[in-house]
Amino acid sequence: MLALKNWDIDLIRSEKRTLLGFFSLYMILCLIILCFFTFIYYSFQKDLLLQEKRTELQNYTSDFTLRLKDLHINFDKYKYYPRDERYNSAIFDSDKKNIFSTLKSKEVDLKKVIYLTNDDKIHFITQPESYYLGTKYVVIEISQSRNWIEELSDFLFYFNGSIFIIMLIIGYFLLNILIKPMKDALYLLDRFIKDTTHELNTPVSTIVSNIEMINKDTLDEKLKKKINRIDIGAKTISNIYDDLTYLTLNNKIVSQNTNLDLSYILKQRLEYFKTLADVKKIVFIKDIDDNISIFIDEKKISKLIDNLLSNAIKYNKIEGFIKITLKKNSLIIEDSGKGMTKEELENLFIRYKRFDKTVGGFGIGLNIVSMIAKEYNLKVIFSSNVNKGTKVEIKWQD
Repeated sequence: MLALKNWDIDLIRSEKRTLLGFFSLYMILCLIILCFFTFIYYSFQKDLLLQEKRTELQNYTSDFTLRLKDLHINFDKYKYYPRDERYNSAIFDSDKKNIFSTLKSKEVDLKKVIYLTNDDKIHFITQPESYYLGTKYVVIEISQSRNWIEELSDFLFYFNGSIFIIMLIIGYFLLNILIKPMKDALYLLDRFIKDTTHELNTPVSTIVSNIEMINKDTLDEKLKKKINRIDIGAKTISNIYDDLTYLTLNNKIVSQNTNLDLSYILKQRLEYFKTLADVKKIVFIKDIDDNISIFIDEKKISKLIDNLLSNAIKYNKIEGFIKITLKKNSLIIEDSGKGMTKEELENLFIRYKRFDKTVGGFGIGLNIVSMIAKEYNLKVIFSSNVNKGTKVEIKWQD
């Protein structure tokens, strides 16, 4: 249970989405199968019912035909259409036109022999040997008891309901078995990231702190370039380490929110990334108002700024620019980089999503930005044009 609690929340959500997708497809297939067998069972029961009634209807038809024959012979004497309490009837001529009818149902299909109408009547159709009164077709109708329909409906409802619940339970266990390899893989990945970040902590901190203590002004140009390359590599590793640490420990981090001087923090982060920007000859254009404050955790706002600046440098062009504007309740970072398509903007905050495989990284930076923004109700607005650059604006309320 302790290991499960430590799992990354987004990975668990991804697992749930996958499980829900498989489960929904499984249940749709189960419903289709149940509907198919319901139709087959209903058709079988209906045919069975009609076969049971067929002998009875044949007897009624024989009786009606005799009475019709008697009327035909003694028409001048009777002139009264034969009726019976047990059934209704109708006669049609060779053109299928109604001669006389006492049927309750208006639906008559003379092509069939016996069938069940939509209003629960059974029709039995025969052709007499002689055309009595011009009759080509005789239709006998009886009412089908509603009990049969109700009993069949109740049976199908409870039977299908029971089967559906059983399928739900079986499907749940089957899908858990199918998804177990993914669970195990995510758990191993989670443990690997945590162990890796833990092992990186000491050497990364040592490299960064020692480089910061070197006075570069006293070094010759060649050595200075080498130190700068080490500095860039160390800061890149440090930034990745901070991202991974934030992801793995986010649920345990207690925010220390205070009123911070955002102007000072932003200038600090720009100074930190200056070495990385200088490699690509990127110019920082600063428009930073002084004494801009925000109530937030210092580490989290620094992490948010770091990821935005890191991306602005990473996806920028050689000799490009990054314009940083800080005003009251607003921070804007705009670059001259390669930009993004509309589709890429829609998938911007998906974890491990990388839009350019030629550029390093794990695809977690903007996901962290999104997490911090949600925690503090910061409004993040991205706009971008391909080959022109990207602009991100962070807004907040006092």
